[in-house]
Amino acid sequence: MPDSLTISIKQLDTRGLRCPEPVMMLHQAIRKSQSGDVIEVFATDPSTSWDIPKFCMHLGHTLLQQQEQDIEGKKEYYYQIQKK
Repeated sequence: MPDSLTISIKQLDTRGLRCPEPVMMLHQAIRKSQSGDVIEVFATDPSTSWDIPKFCMHLGHTLLQQQEQDIEGKKEYYYQIQKK
């Protein structure tokens, strides 16, 4: 039987936090994760819409998903990042 690869999915709630805290928290979560793990980020800071994609690009992680939605009249941002 082949070895199975276990991928962990972690959630990071940065709602209400402002730049640079969401990216700093993501960086810390990435450091604690294994290669292939996925981190889901929930944010309300609009700067994450460019900060998180640039973070992934510069460090080589994969941005699996990026969404923006209105929840109760407020913008909310959602990301899935996979550690390289």
